[in-house]
Amino acid sequence: MNELVDKIKLIFRDPQLKRKTLFTLFIFFVFRVFAFLPIPAIDLPKLKELFSQNQFLSLLDIFSGGTLVNFSVMALGLNPYINASIIIQLLTAILPQLEKLSKEGEYGRHKINQYTRFLTAPLTLVQAVGIFVLLKNQKIIGTLAPLEFFSFIFTMVAGTYILVWFGELVSEFGLGNGISLLIFAGIVGRIPVVLGKTFAVFNQELIFNVLIFIILAMIVIGAIVFVNEAVRRIPVYYAKRIRGNRVYQGATNYLPLKLNQAGVIPIIFAVSFVLFPQLLGNFMQYVKNPLIAKSAALLIRLFNPSGFFYNFFYFILVIGFTYFYTVIVFNPQKIADEVQKHGGFIPGIRPGPATKQYLEKILYRITSVGAIFLGLIAILPAIVSKITSIQDLVIGGTGILIVVSVILETFKMIEAQLVMKSYDKFIK
Repeated sequence: MNELVDKIKLIFRDPQLKRKTLFTLFIFFVFRVFAFLPIPAIDLPKLKELFSQNQFLSLLDIFSGGTLVNFSVMALGLNPYINASIIIQLLTAILPQLEKLSKEGEYGRHKINQYTRFLTAPLTLVQAVGIFVLLKNQKIIGTLAPLEFFSFIFTMVAGTYILVWFGELVSEFGLGNGISLLIFAGIVGRIPVVLGKTFAVFNQELIFNVLIFIILAMIVIGAIVFVNEAVRRIPVYYAKRIRGNRVYQGATNYLPLKLNQAGVIPIIFAVSFVLFPQLLGNFMQYVKNPLIAKSAALLIRLFNPSGFFYNFFYFILVIGFTYFYTVIVFNPQKIADEVQKHGGFIPGIRPGPATKQYLEKILYRITSVGAIFLGLIAILPAIVSKITSIQDLVIGGTGILIVVSVILETFKMIEAQLVMKSYDKFIK
């Protein structure tokens, strides 16, 4: 605890870090203000009643940071932008033009971000219209004149783009990844509400279950920290080198391979995919065609958040996205070429293709462990509800994973900047 207090003091002593911290907190404050600015024409009491009766909508609200249950101007949250990011990353792995662009440094990243923002617009429009149809069928919103309808849709699209802009501002002027931090802020903002709902149903018979839940929560947080920090260190030896008249001594270094290379990205991607079928089912269930209505009912039943098929599909998606994202962020061929170029080698492994194959083998083994762990964390709410009979705590392992991972990454970034500042004294 004293160490944490000391770090906070160091942050506020450094002018640059202090400015970044205050800017990030200011964006969080503005985001939470927007979360309570409702769009007109919505019957909020009816909307909150609908959310209290629907576990799927409650789960969706957690990841929107409460903007959906209040139906604020940011009701759609970052979902359309995340969906656009998934599509662009999948296309990057398929299309040679996008793959080439992704390797062009800052310019390539800027262009891909631009394409992501362009793709966000039609996705936001489709989701906004879908939400309107759902609310109209539930009699939460009345019939709107054409101008009122366009105003309603435009407000939702604008809200998503404002949130994306906030994320980019935090990435540029604040602490860490802006999109992850805004998702973190939304989840943290909803924790008191979720806990309040849970404690409201507690009685004497559930005391034992509550104790089990608290113990499980502590174990999960400890496991997340352990997996996030776990690293497989591969030794790399460098032979003596002669350059000009100088002889450089050989050295030993380590290539760190993280157990969880992909971080929270697979969970965020998988949530966006796994929520889509039930969202589609909710939209289609009021269609007059009997076949479509029956298909919608089947989708809603199959993808019930407490059901087996939903959790199995979620588990598989998390594992798949973990492998996919790890392949994107870690390139064994590039690492093997860099090690060979600098005169290094892994003991017992020949430089070149053999090193690449060895790295791939190690990477796939540790990624399997990391992927299964992430998958289990994702379906933790269903497991906990079966053990403890607590149904209202929908935040589950996914929310805990995002919160803990974002805190760890942010503190690492702050620590790196503090260390860099301490080295600056010796340079001057």
